[in-house]
Amino acid sequence: MYSALYSHINRFIDLSTDEKEILASLLKSFSFKKKAFLLEQGQICKANYFVVKGCLRLYFIDIKGAEQTTQFAIENWWITDLTSFIFQKPSEFYIQAAENTEVIAIEQHHYEEMFDKLPKIERYFRLILQKNHQASQRRIMFLYSFTAEERYHHFNGLFPGFVQRIPQYMLASYLGFTPEFLSKIRAKK
Repeated sequence: MYSALYSHINRFIDLSTDEKEILASLLKSFSFKKKAFLLEQGQICKANYFVVKGCLRLYFIDIKGAEQTTQFAIENWWITDLTSFIFQKPSEFYIQAAENTEVIAIEQHHYEEMFDKLPKIERYFRLILQKNHQASQRRIMFLYSFTAEERYHHFNGLFPGFVQRIPQYMLASYLGFTPEFLSKIRAKK
């Protein structure tokens, strides 16, 4: 049932069969239809989500009322509003399914229990958070040092299949420009 997650974990640490059973007792599986919300602004984020199939996005509404996508999660990626999740404070973000999506969730009330029962998992999450932080830093650097067109071509080069999967307005929001500008870039091909 949790084979995709176990495979991902095994890229970073080794879990025994007994440890996998303990972990399984703390996890839940969910399916979400496209456009469904896992979290809305003002709610407290209750889970960290591992995407088995599909795509989720994290976004906020800016002062002009526009959606600003800050993160996507596709297969084998984690997504949460970490601040809301860890500190149990109301979120400033939304988490929405960009496609029909299947996830494995570790709920907040099981988080410390998971670390207590499975100390190796703490290392796994530390490594995942380090990779996530590095990706966030690079994204910020690209937003400030690349032109809009360079950002699109760089992202498309890294994730060519993903660019075709998500709606144009979500991709444009993530890359920091309008859907109309994205249409112009794509028309230049």
